[in-house]
Amino acid sequence: MNGLLLLIPIALALGLLGLGAFFWSIKGGQFDDLDGAALRILVEDESDARSLLP
Repeated sequence: MNGLLLLIPIALALGLLGLGAFFWSIKGGQFDDLDGAALRILVEDESDARSLLP
């Protein structure tokens, strides 16, 4: 029982930390261009890659 009193707050803190990191990455623009990397792998030249990306 004493272990639960320690583990539950630790689990909640880690969950909030992960949620905060997720929202921080969204705010930083990490997920803005999801198709860019998929298109860049298909083209050979960087000038071609610029023409495909919006």
